[in-house]
Amino acid sequence: MTDDWKTKLDAVVASNANKVITLRRHLHAHPEVSGAELETSLHLYQRLDELDLNIRMGPEGCGVVADNGTSDAETSSTATQRIAFRGDIDALSIHDEKDVSYRSTHEGVMHACGHDAHTAIVFGTILALHQLEQGGHLPWPVAWRAIFQPSEETATGAAQMIETGVLEDVSRIFALHVEPNRRMGEIGLRSGPLTAHCDLVKLEVHGEGGHAARPHESKDPIAAAAQLISTLYQFVPRATDSHDAVVLTIGHVWGGQNPNVIPDTVELSGTMRTLDAAVRTRTIEQIRQVARGVGEITDTRVDVEFPTTIPSVYNDAELTRLVWTEAEEVLGSDNVQLISRPSMGSEDFACYLEEVPGVMFRLGTASDLAATTALHTPKFDIDEAALEIGVKVLTRSVIEAARP
Repeated sequence: MTDDWKTKLDAVVASNANKVITLRRHLHAHPEVSGAELETSLHLYQRLDELDLNIRMGPEGCGVVADNGTSDAETSSTATQRIAFRGDIDALSIHDEKDVSYRSTHEGVMHACGHDAHTAIVFGTILALHQLEQGGHLPWPVAWRAIFQPSEETATGAAQMIETGVLEDVSRIFALHVEPNRRMGEIGLRSGPLTAHCDLVKLEVHGEGGHAARPHESKDPIAAAAQLISTLYQFVPRATDSHDAVVLTIGHVWGGQNPNVIPDTVELSGTMRTLDAAVRTRTIEQIRQVARGVGEITDTRVDVEFPTTIPSVYNDAELTRLVWTEAEEVLGSDNVQLISRPSMGSEDFACYLEEVPGVMFRLGTASDLAATTALHTPKFDIDEAALEIGVKVLTRSVIEAARP
């Protein structure tokens, strides 16, 4: 079998480049936060409905799943071995400060993590696979499933989609994530752990409210919360071996409604990120220990919960080599680079990888590293030339993964 199909694939991807960019810009201008991606999902459904695909909506109208048809006898025989690829569709509660034509039209909401790019690349991969199949240019039958997943930012979407059966008949799964600290035209890969295990931490400090002029008559939960944050930030890293990675961050503090009233309760929430299971277990107990201690010395009660957990993204070694090979063909060996160590970020793509082998790769999107706009910031953007690269690598990888 020659690689003529790859030449045809590159031409098809190039011909669809404007469609991919147009979709990305539409999504960027119309972002929706986790659990509210109704219009995003409907728009994707309508775009996919133009093709001869089997399409269904995700739970409560958020998310879309698309399969290619299985009318062909050869394709039907491989239907139990679908190759899946996933893009996340939710945005963040961040105000878009960019001066661009596709700036967010939804106040206080923007695609600051590249999910619009991920979705557009998955859409471009669908177009390429569909057109190759319709034109008879696939080198072998490829049964595939595209997953447009909601609620990645709240770490609930992957589990929800899995519950609806998106991994049934799936043997392997692929995904990518944009990386603004990597040059456009480069890809990063590593087998094994790629991201950290992430636990959501919720702490509630219960005291007794009172008048701001007489704090001695109350049990001030705000003072206790301040002590709690300070102690956690000092104690957890000091109680952890310096060779073990632990990142504890409190990102939300809520308590009180009036400047002259001491409230009864303060709520804190944040994340705990680890790379080792034993370190995770030990750190959870350390947090509980600090909470008990602060509660005792401030005469308050501190309740601790870990309501949501995301495992580490663990890339399959064989599939990592497969993507590496395809990326080198597209970009050249110098532009496919080893990621030396895992990120302390988290990704609920890990939930799929607990069920089937898969791989996530990093797609460079920086046209100028000196002017990089970081993820989760108001001016985040990408070099859209990276979209075509993402489609080429992802499509090639899906096809090669289906090789008989």
